[in-house]
Amino acid sequence: MRVNRKNDEMREVKVTKNYIMHPEGSVLIEFGNTKVICNATVEEKVPPFLRGTNSGWITAEYSMLPRATNNRVQREANKGRLSGRTMEIQRLIGRALRAAVNLEKLGERTVIIDCDVIQADGGTRTASITGGYLALELAIEKLIDKGKLNEIPINSRVAAVSVGKIKNEILLDLEYEEDFRADVDMNIIMNDKGEFIELQGTGEEATFTQEELLKFIEISKKGFEKLFNL
Repeated sequence: MRVNRKNDEMREVKVTKNYIMHPEGSVLIEFGNTKVICNATVEEKVPPFLRGTNSGWITAEYSMLPRATNNRVQREANKGRLSGRTMEIQRLIGRALRAAVNLEKLGERTVIIDCDVIQADGGTRTASITGGYLALELAIEKLIDKGKLNEIPINSRVAAVSVGKIKNEILLDLEYEEDFRADVDMNIIMNDKGEFIELQGTGEEATFTQEELLKFIEISKKGFEKLFNL
């Protein structure tokens, strides 16, 4: 089906570290034509429910520039509220990154991961999770260098890939045109220990079998191998 890459092949992945000068951690991550700026900000405070617990917190915010897509999308700030999609992606990124860190070793501080899509061509949430982790790791390194942490609180590295089924063919790392036509769309989040953090699989007016689910997972391994090699 694909012309320029195999069904089990990731798009070209690029990472530019320290892309923005001000954050504690910053990367520009590119999955093909999808480009996301991921910035990590460290605040020496935690949400009220964690005060006095000696535990930290990791949270995320996600947004898309108005012309990141073919047609201009109105800024959600002008709408006065976040869309359900944006809220779901933010929570997904936060959950994925908290699974990578020992929050007690992080101490009573918060790391905020801002993921801003500057160009979208499918896989914005998987790129955001992968880039968000890299920004988090850079921020942790800076805390170590400044003597604010005595040990690295990261338990494992985290990455995410998309998998889909189009006309009975299973594809890794879908571009927008593929994602738009997919009968089944799945996002898989794993750590470098080979453990699952989250599986999101949806049939678009279609279903998938247990056998196909196992194929989705198997093909995703090639994507994770590439990402963790970064």
